[in-house]
Amino acid sequence: MISLDDKIRATEQILAELLKETGGTGVRVAWTGGKDSTVVLFIWRALLEHHGKLPPKAINLDTGCKFPEVMAFRDRMVAEWGIDLSVARPTVELEGYPLAEDVVSCCRVLKVEPLKAAVRETETSHLLTGIRRDEHPDRNDRQSFEPRTDPDHVMVNPILDWTETDIWAFHDRFGLPHCELYDQGYRSLGCRPCTALPGAGAGERSGRDQAKEDNMKTLTSMGYF
Repeated sequence: MISLDDKIRATEQILAELLKETGGTGVRVAWTGGKDSTVVLFIWRALLEHHGKLPPKAINLDTGCKFPEVMAFRDRMVAEWGIDLSVARPTVELEGYPLAEDVVSCCRVLKVEPLKAAVRETETSHLLTGIRRDEHPDRNDRQSFEPRTDPDHVMVNPILDWTETDIWAFHDRFGLPHCELYDQGYRSLGCRPCTALPGAGAGERSGRDQAKEDNMKTLTSMGYF
């Protein structure tokens, strides 16, 4: 069994190699405000600080139907950590939009298309994510470096082998802040129409819309994390 210390070192190595290759130019964190991408942002920021290359750059998806607690946490951390944040928003008007009726179409319009536009507009060459293999079966075969097209960039997944327990142990060890919704029992945070409290003894993403979960591979092929 791989220890958390070993996983941290592996993540640091991935990010150190990326920094050496790019000098930090063109690298942004896909920061959701959730527990996992906050870990990635923290480690990347520490590495940049060590090399005198602050501030860290990030992209945040604001679909217009996120929890206000997540948005408040995001804004607070932007100020506290000095994050150069680009906020990606959908171009459709949400009033009257059929939220979550067709989850694939909804995620494409509210998440995938704005993310692609943000990557293009910010000239991002490498996008760091906080996805983990144990979150979902369709992420079992994900790789640390994944070339993407439309637009051309590399998706970098530096904590693939971490577990939910690892994430919280890291938060505890380094005193990382987190959104207050986790204290209320949420374990995975998405848009409000597609996120609920998980049932007792249920899986980490059991509170997420299961129709969306069943289409994770499709969403990934369209350009999402």
